[in-house]
Amino acid sequence: MLQKVNLEKILFLDIETVAQQPNFSDLDVVFQKHWENKARFIAKEEETAEDVYERAGIYAEFGKIVCISVGAIRIENGIKKLRLKSFYNDDEHKLLTDFFEMLNQHYNSRDSLLCGHNGKEFDFPYIARRAMINGISLPAILDLAGKKPWEVPHLDTLQLWKFGDYKHYTSLSLLTSIFNIPTPKDDIDGSMVNQVYWKDNDLKRIAIYCEKDVVALTQLFLRFRNENLILEENISIA
Repeated sequence: MLQKVNLEKILFLDIETVAQQPNFSDLDVVFQKHWENKARFIAKEEETAEDVYERAGIYAEFGKIVCISVGAIRIENGIKKLRLKSFYNDDEHKLLTDFFEMLNQHYNSRDSLLCGHNGKEFDFPYIARRAMINGISLPAILDLAGKKPWEVPHLDTLQLWKFGDYKHYTSLSLLTSIFNIPTPKDDIDGSMVNQVYWKDNDLKRIAIYCEKDVVALTQLFLRFRNENLILEENISIA
C-alpha cells in the first residue's frame, strides 16, 4: 500500500533529453543511416528523416540527457517540505557522474525508492542506457539485473494510475488537472526542449521547467495517498 511507503525514502525525479546533434546533417554518415531507418517508423508520409530529427531526443540511442531534476520530502515538526535540486550540464558524463554520486551517498539503502511519471518506460531505462554508453557504472537503485519485479525499487505514477490497464496513457499534466493540483504556467513544454537547448542555449530555462514537473509529480503522489499537498512556501531549491 502506498500509505506504508516512507515518503522520506523516495527520490522524485524527471529528466529532459535532446537530440545528440543540432541537426540531422551534423550526424556522421553511419548514424544518419541508422536514423533514417528509425524515422521510417515515426515519420508521416510527407516527412523526411531530417524533418523528424528533433524527436531524436526521445531515444537513448540518438539523444542525450541535459537535465535531471530531483525532489526529496522531509517532514519537520509534522510539516512536509520539498527540497529540489537539478543536475544540468552540456557534458552528459559529468551530469550522470554527479547524479550517481548523490544516489550512492543518499539512496543506497534497501528501502530507497525512485519515483517518476512513466519512469519505468522512459526516465529510468533512459538514464541506465546513457550511463552504459558513457561507460559509467550504475548505482544499485538503477541496476535491475537479476532482480525480480517485486524487488525493483521504482515507483511510477503512470503505472499506479493505470491499475493494470497497459493500453492506457495519461499525461502528468492531465492528472494534475484531474486532481486539482495547481501548477505554474510554463513558458515552454516538452516539445520545445530540443529547440531551447540547441537554438537558445538556455539550460537553466530547461532546468526550471524540469523542476516544475518534479513538483507536480510529488504532489500527484501525495494525492494518490489522499494526503494534503505541500504548500508553496515549503518548497525550496538547493
